[in-house]
Amino acid sequence: MASSTGQIVTVFGGSGFLGRHVVRALAKEGYRIRVAVRRPDLAGFLQPLGTVGQIMPVQTNLRDRESVARALAGSDAVVNLVGILFETGKATFDRVQHLGAKTIAEETVKAGISRLVQISAIGADATSPSAYARSKAQGEAAVLGALPQAIIIRPSLLIGSEDDFFNKFASMARLSPFLPLIGGGRTLFQPAFVGDVAEVIARGVKGELVEGMTYELGGPEAKSFKALLELMLKETHQKRLLLPLPFWLASTMGRVFEMLPTKPAVTRDQVTLLKKDNVVSEAAKAEGRTFEGLGIEPLSVEAVIPTYLWSYRPSGQYEANRRG
Repeated sequence: MASSTGQIVTVFGGSGFLGRHVVRALAKEGYRIRVAVRRPDLAGFLQPLGTVGQIMPVQTNLRDRESVARALAGSDAVVNLVGILFETGKATFDRVQHLGAKTIAEETVKAGISRLVQISAIGADATSPSAYARSKAQGEAAVLGALPQAIIIRPSLLIGSEDDFFNKFASMARLSPFLPLIGGGRTLFQPAFVGDVAEVIARGVKGELVEGMTYELGGPEAKSFKALLELMLKETHQKRLLLPLPFWLASTMGRVFEMLPTKPAVTRDQVTLLKKDNVVSEAAKAEGRTFEGLGIEPLSVEAVIPTYLWSYRPSGQYEANRRG
């Protein structure tokens, strides 16, 4: 454990998939961490990631400016990880990823804090037909409008033990004889290990990144949607038919899933996102705004998924022994 810096970092959305890795990375650097979440009673699992009293969950609602201000009081740096993959009720892309980011940035300025790391996503585009991508871009613009020296981090598909991609399709493979290849499975991704992304965010908090810069973070290799599903099936020792599904049909299915009371398997907006590759831009590579430009060797998909997908094998971690 690094010696304590005595500084406080407020992490909005710190109890999520990326959040727990960011909290761990900051705790190792000795920061005191205020985890701003809607349900602090459900964030107690973060406290063992640091020393006694180092990590403190606090109740915050992005629609309540006073609660945001309270979460920021006395802080030295801010990280905004809040984001959603689909809309539910009042939690719309615009309210969460645009207006929520705007509120955090404005209150950060009012609190006299100069260091803010905003997490966005590769594909953020104010002109995109996807509401998710538009809101991410609008959130970036709002943050930089309030605090021009803020740092923007755009990861590609995040992978790790609690990810929403490999776990979802591995779960589907347990129940279904086939898996859908939306748009033929040709969309390219550049999966980034969540721990690597957390390291970059921690560097931003420490002041080791260029102020006002937008970084794009992708793994060492771009892979198609189809290739990723094939890797998942190989790792879980399952054979399933990969069925090409045209975008129009996938969108129709998304409409149906959105009407169900459960978490949708896919939404129309997610189908729209799949029409564009999710990879690091050539400009980011040329300007060093990537893992490699920061001197980080990112972990590959092949190195990451064996650490957790074994649980989906027919006999779990003992599958290799049984097959031998």
